[in-house]
Amino acid sequence: MRSVLENDKEIIEDGKLISDSINQGLQSFTPDLLYDQLTKNYNVAKQIFGPSMIKLASGYNPDYVKKNVNIPEFRKELKFRIDKSFEDLKNKGFLNADGTISDTGLDLSSFVMYFEELEKLTPKGIFGQQEHKKISHYGSKEETRQYKKGDRYKDLAIKKSTKLAIRRGHKALGEKDLQVFERQSKGQNYIVYALDSSGSMKGKKIEACKKAGIALAYKAINEKDKVGLIVFGSDIQAVVEPTDDFKFLLRHIASARASKQTDFKGMLRKSIDLFPSEDITKHLIIITDAMPTMGDDPEKGTLKEIAVARNKGITVSLIGINLDEQGKEFARKVVELGEGKLHSIRNVDNVDSAVLEDYYAL
Repeated sequence: MRSVLENDKEIIEDGKLISDSINQGLQSFTPDLLYDQLTKNYNVAKQIFGPSMIKLASGYNPDYVKKNVNIPEFRKELKFRIDKSFEDLKNKGFLNADGTISDTGLDLSSFVMYFEELEKLTPKGIFGQQEHKKISHYGSKEETRQYKKGDRYKDLAIKKSTKLAIRRGHKALGEKDLQVFERQSKGQNYIVYALDSSGSMKGKKIEACKKAGIALAYKAINEKDKVGLIVFGSDIQAVVEPTDDFKFLLRHIASARASKQTDFKGMLRKSIDLFPSEDITKHLIIITDAMPTMGDDPEKGTLKEIAVARNKGITVSLIGINLDEQGKEFARKVVELGEGKLHSIRNVDNVDSAVLEDYYAL
């Protein structure tokens, strides 16, 4: 598949077109709808379909379409190109007769995303070895060592630090007296990647987060760990128990679509059920751009479920994309209860790096 993608620009464009339609939350390809929206109100069409899909389906730069869409001759050419684009996808077996994406189309979409993500990360050296299999940010407390910058305050060994200060004759705890617990990983890691697919994630955000999930799955499975998936919005879209079947996971990540609200509580309850009960390293990575919005008191309900997860030995990290101050404050409460890390992201191009950084801390 890699050799095909490297040598066939057209098939890459086909895969991108399918991916873009999924990322915009579309259920099927409807060329007439795309053409009608473009000719009626270009700005609305751009919001619905996104600039990438307009370019891929028409072969024209979106700005060029906007500039010329009211010219009758251009409209005729635009209609011909859009219809041809969709007919080609059907003839190649990437679309079903009704315009829905076929299994072959989903496979193509997922492999194109996989290919693009590896091409992006490999030159940067981000796919290195996981060097923290024994000393773990999230494992059980074992021996202590000297505090150093970057250690979490929650890992401070207060009793040992106090005893050391007294032995040294200090009247107050100094930085050199501080001791922290080293946490030991419990063998194989089980990670669940929780992807927010609410409406605000549509387009580039969900695309970047999918690719980050692909990077996580690729790296973790190569390290003999297992990765699960839960895609959540107003309901649970997809659930995959932690697995080492990369292709199976890849297909489910690629097919995630943006929906409506954000049900954190429902996601957390389902996520807890995905982890095995034995004493292993269990870690949940939540990726979102918003606060929970469902339920009578969504924040309180979410934090209650975080506490339940932690009591079951699950640590929780959160990767927040462009969170406002209220969202950041809520995210801090989540990771404090879940004893994980908060990664605040402004640029979606950095999501994959944050996800892998969190994984390397296991």
